Amino acid sequence: MLKQAAQDVLVHQSALLQNNTVVVRGRTGVLLVDPGITGAEMACLADDLSDLSQPVVAGFATHPDWDHVLWHPHLGQAPRYGTARCAAFLHNQLSQADWKTRTAEGLPPEIADDIPLDLYGLITALPARTTQIPWHGPDVQIIEHPAHAPGHAALFVKEAGVLIAGDMLSDLFIPMLDDFNGTQDPIEDYLVGLQLLEELADDTHVLIPGHGSIGGPGQTRARINQDRAYLHALRDGREPSDPRIGPSVQPGWEWVNDIHAGQAQRIRRDATPG
Repeated sequence: MLKQAAQDVLVHQSALLQNNTVVVRGRTGVLLVDPGITGAEMACLADDLSDLSQPVVAGFATHPDWDHVLWHPHLGQAPRYGTARCAAFLHNQLSQADWKTRTAEGLPPEIADDIPLDLYGLITALPARTTQIPWHGPDVQIIEHPAHAPGHAALFVKEAGVLIAGDMLSDLFIPMLDDFNGTQDPIEDYLVGLQLLEELADDTHVLIPGHGSIGGPGQTRARINQDRAYLHALRDGREPSDPRIGPSVQPGWEWVNDIHAGQAQRIRRDATPG
């Protein structure tokens, strides 16, 4: 079900991972950001848009993680944009003969059979350094940064003061470091991403993360500070004081503790001489 988050901005949240699909109304249709994640959810989303007489005229994938590059035939054949680096990563992935098998192996087993992969990852690369979504609608700024995944980008709907953060600034997920890019300093890359988002904090009235609850005024800076504190603790070899991990984590999200444990182990290993 679509819920209004701001003027001309609607959100559909998935059941299992609380993915937030964002719909921005334009003059001739809508921009659809990170649709997903099951076939039934995407078909429901398409039906909701049809009821509103709002065709999809453009899509955007904030980054190349599997749950952000899905699509459904009922959503139509609009161009699905991403940054050049995001599209290149997906092109390389799809060029592997066993990409579908390998992708399916990484899906949550609870819903793996319900996730359609036929239109997976078919992203059109925007030219490098593109700063606006090319469409007939409100100005939507693209903020590309090095955090979390190759070619990750947030979107800022200026007129509505809405920051669409992708897999950043979640109240459920800790900062998840880039495992794919061969970066020498994933913590520093993530801090750079937070800094770029912080430049929009004063103008952001509504924060929509890729997963979790929508934030109101003041929440953008608060979540940036929380993520920065987690990263500083990880970098310094301290155990973070963070409600998203530990024994009091929300039921059903205990696996986030495993993500943290793996990241902490990797940072310690990389910091060990020799």
